[in-house]
Amino acid sequence: MTNESESAPDPCCAPSRGEGTSSEAQDATAQRTPGPGGVHDDDFVDIASGAFIMGTNEDYRYPGDGEGPAREITLDAFRIAKYSVSNRQFAAFVDDTGYRTEAERFEWSFVFHLFLPEDFPDTRGVAATPWWRQVYGADWAHPAGPQSNLNGLSDHPVVHTTWADAQAYCAWAGVRLPTEAEWEMAARGGLIQQRFVWGNEFAPDDQTMCNIFEGSFPVENTAEDGYIGTSPIDAFQPNGFGLHDMAGNVWEWTNDWFHTEFHVTGPRANPHGPPSGEAKVMRGGSYMCHDSYCHRYRVSARSSNTPDSSAGNLGFRVAADLCSE
Repeated sequence: MTNESESAPDPCCAPSRGEGTSSEAQDATAQRTPGPGGVHDDDFVDIASGAFIMGTNEDYRYPGDGEGPAREITLDAFRIAKYSVSNRQFAAFVDDTGYRTEAERFEWSFVFHLFLPEDFPDTRGVAATPWWRQVYGADWAHPAGPQSNLNGLSDHPVVHTTWADAQAYCAWAGVRLPTEAEWEMAARGGLIQQRFVWGNEFAPDDQTMCNIFEGSFPVENTAEDGYIGTSPIDAFQPNGFGLHDMAGNVWEWTNDWFHTEFHVTGPRANPHGPPSGEAKVMRGGSYMCHDSYCHRYRVSARSSNTPDSSAGNLGFRVAADLCSE
């Protein structure tokens, strides 16, 4: 086995595929015209306009992530899906449009090493995070590599989707990605400055509240929460707004470019992040997060990746404007 030169923003995030989005994917997104805009109507929760406290003043472990300071943000009303986009929903998009994801175009994506069979051919790994393997033939329809499929996973979140893939889906469905501020307001579910989307206690009444890594990372996952990889999009209890998996399961793309300081001096009303950048914000953590090394399933936690990156723990959730009558 040999090592790739890329390094990941943090151990449980997908490594970066490269610099920026391929021109082919950008063109495919730009040419896509809005499709059946009602496909998510039954999934949406309406979030009223108002203010909330975004970020945190806690001494969190990752000062380079730019979680703080806590600040009041005001947002217009919007809609956000109760669930991450599922394999079933993404398959409908692909069937209708013939869209090929970037992982399919590149012909590979990153797969967590525990999902590969023992007799799988040698793969290349990432120097800083060797548990991520470069697997040819891995894509949204083959999440663990060419030997895998979506049998039994139709109601699991779609993975191996880049930011450009998410944009293409949104254009077809007549929706959009949430801004980072919208994502966090929705994730908090009405709670004020709580550590998790359900409160300050990680496991109230010893109840597991989200799908994360349990055991000794990265060699053994005890699956005490019931899952080693992704879980169904409605497997865990929703937050106060009725939204599922705002912590754990899969990282979710937002629309914003990532910056560690822009939010300190940037707008406090309907912020959209900086006008440009190298990486897009991801939120929520994933089934690979663990308290010992990646505590990013906290509601204020944030991470990023280049728009053309994909992996087996990276998906997205959709949003839409909520127009006043």
